Amino acid sequence: MLIRRTSLAAAVAVAALGLLATGPAFADYAKPPEHLLKVLKAPPPPAPNIDPSGQRLLLTTAQTYPSITRVAQPYLKLAGVRLEPKNRSRHDTPGGYGIPACVADFTLVEIVSGKSTKVNLPQGCAGGAQWSADGSRFAFQNAVDTSVQLWVGDTATGQVKQVPNVQLNPIFGSTVQWLGGSHNLLVKLVPANQGPAPSNGGTPTGPDAQESLGISGESSTYEARDTLTSVHDEKLFAYYGASQLAVVDAAAGSVRPVGQPALYNDVNAAPDGVHVLTETLKAPFSHAVTYQRFANDVAVLDLANGRNTVLASLPLADRVPVHGVPEGPRGYDWRSTDPATLVYAEALDKGDWKVSVPHRDRVLMLKAPFTGKPVEIARTAQRFEGFAWSADPAVSFQFENDENRHWMQARIVDVDQPKKEGRLLWDMSSDELYGNPGNLVFKRLPSGAPVVRQEGTTVFLRGQGASPQGDRPFLDALDLATLKTERLFRSDVDAYEQFLGFSNTPGRFLTWHQSVMDPPNAFVRLLGERINDAKAGEAQFESRPTALTKLVDPTPEVRQIQKRLVTYKRADGVDLSFTLYTPPGYKEGQRVPAILYAYPADFANAAQAGQVSGSQKTFTRLQPYRLMLLAGYAIIDNASFPIVGDPKNAYDTYLEQLEADAKAAVDKAVELGVVDRNRIGVTGHSHGGLMTANLIAHTNLFKAGVATSGSYNKTFTPFGFQNERRSVWQAQDVYLKASPFFYADKIKLPLLLVHGEDDANPGTEPFQSRKLYQAIRGNGGTTRLVMLPNEPHWYTALESNEQLVYEMLNWFDTYVKNAK
Repeated sequence: MLIRRTSLAAAVAVAALGLLATGPAFADYAKPPEHLLKVLKAPPPPAPNIDPSGQRLLLTTAQTYPSITRVAQPYLKLAGVRLEPKNRSRHDTPGGYGIPACVADFTLVEIVSGKSTKVNLPQGCAGGAQWSADGSRFAFQNAVDTSVQLWVGDTATGQVKQVPNVQLNPIFGSTVQWLGGSHNLLVKLVPANQGPAPSNGGTPTGPDAQESLGISGESSTYEARDTLTSVHDEKLFAYYGASQLAVVDAAAGSVRPVGQPALYNDVNAAPDGVHVLTETLKAPFSHAVTYQRFANDVAVLDLANGRNTVLASLPLADRVPVHGVPEGPRGYDWRSTDPATLVYAEALDKGDWKVSVPHRDRVLMLKAPFTGKPVEIARTAQRFEGFAWSADPAVSFQFENDENRHWMQARIVDVDQPKKEGRLLWDMSSDELYGNPGNLVFKRLPSGAPVVRQEGTTVFLRGQGASPQGDRPFLDALDLATLKTERLFRSDVDAYEQFLGFSNTPGRFLTWHQSVMDPPNAFVRLLGERINDAKAGEAQFESRPTALTKLVDPTPEVRQIQKRLVTYKRADGVDLSFTLYTPPGYKEGQRVPAILYAYPADFANAAQAGQVSGSQKTFTRLQPYRLMLLAGYAIIDNASFPIVGDPKNAYDTYLEQLEADAKAAVDKAVELGVVDRNRIGVTGHSHGGLMTANLIAHTNLFKAGVATSGSYNKTFTPFGFQNERRSVWQAQDVYLKASPFFYADKIKLPLLLVHGEDDANPGTEPFQSRKLYQAIRGNGGTTRLVMLPNEPHWYTALESNEQLVYEMLNWFDTYVKNAK
């Protein structure tokens, strides 16, 4: 039996108000049953990473869940970044979705011998490792109580040492990078002798004042996250954001400061290891957008002489069109095959996709010493997405994307001959899964610069290999002379095996293999003679696998869970699919309660909307909602919920398509004889939370719902949401219809709302759940609101996730499994 634990003081206070019937207002953290808790706390599989030389594999195991003590550490909210002032560490990931995971374990594995070496990590919270260009060293950050340290590891021995007198400043990222090879590192330091942080004595120094002087222009709701609110905030932002660039000798540990302290945002070293591209933020700071849109100077800093050459002074970009780009130079990056050559783009359509022009972007190139006139090397009909450089200077891959059509193109070009027409390589829907050619395989030059791996006229492609039967990852060889591909490897139908990279032994490569019963492990494969794969009905090269690692199953009880791919059609003929999980001990023909989980996705074309993604052959791990399997529920997982149509107006039929998606999934699950139609719940997170609330409001397919961190009143994201590009003033009916808040009087089925108190994801601020709860409660509905302290958009603390599982289990047991 699950018993709600309520503190005595809270119980007395609630009783005095006569509100015990509605549940306690305050409660201690609760825990689910022990058999669920054990699986929740099981360690995740490590993440594999081959060193650039192809000699070793680094296995990185992350901490599963930090404690609420760590998550509750005091932090500052400054223009879209959250930092802990005590040690200046990041309190969130760059996307703002949770506490960065600490590394629990580094293990080095020699690919030839299989020898394994565990790295003794220092006390603190270690971050991910960065390989040097030759793989002889790796570097990582380590957050301790009062600073963020720099550590360097020796690959041959596995020994790590701290670089003394280094206090990193990771506020804007690009904090540590190898510099032109494997001996030096470029780092961002906390400036010396900075003095104490600005203080206002705890008293406001004035109001937060903003104004707009009649200039029209959109400002996406999705840019506003923890924006500055006062002059004091501005001072704190300038204080904590300032960093000093320095060069660190990885062997000797010496530190050489370069240039003056500044608000360095992005920092990117050239292949020559001498020139550094910098983006420096500058005042005045905006209170309307986050730091990514602040005014900034783009410059090149010479590490040898300290000279700084400004390339562009870009203004505040607070009126960028929704799904658009800022005007002016953007996307500066180094050409990998030159010592110091920059490539960047400029919009020709004012950054607005609604403007019709022959070419949306032009692409320019500027060589050192960066004082000459840039050379135009391309114009793209659609938005320029960047280059992939080959080691051959005459071969580069140019990418562009049409977001209106969900369409992408790739061309093989010679940037040194811009008048020579490039060869079209790919011209296809960006939503295409079955025909997706995959991604180019890269390697690193001695300078550390990434280039496409090329052998003669052959380059390599790795992909997920989506098919009607699920994903089967592959490795292909692409002949640049004929543009034909040849399959070198494809995952077996009974497993899920991904290409990791090539070893330093010719003909050998590594894969990451797993199956429903086998935990992920690294395999070494050797390309052999060409054979015919009878199972798949295709030709490929034989590759003989040898297990390199022997990781064990941390939760053998989960292997009793069965899963299968189920395909079906929506009423309008759109192909759909879901993965059906059945609980341990399930017997065929038995009807059990079920929970549907989904996240709606937008598609421009019905053909791509119906393509199957994911694999049923992966090693089963249980996310919080999947833990319901251990309580006797079936899970209708990752059900296809496509919203199909022209991106300009697809959301005109959002609600109708949502209901059609749900009905098709429920009908199919019932038809299979597994699910009890009268005992089905629904859950989803973020945009899936919105889906959940809408299905509870507008259908009778489900008995109850659990919506986590959703956005329920879309008028508070007035300049667009998901793929809806029109503003609320252009499509008011669409915004209202998509918002369950305006249908709260129709929400009579039980709806549990869970939200992080510190959610800063634009559009899903915590008030969204509070207001929907108030609306349902005021209209007499059955609802419960659980606000998780200190949590952002995704819940990170162990205690919060235990609470989430506890709440879901109680809610679904009460209103689905045991519903009257």
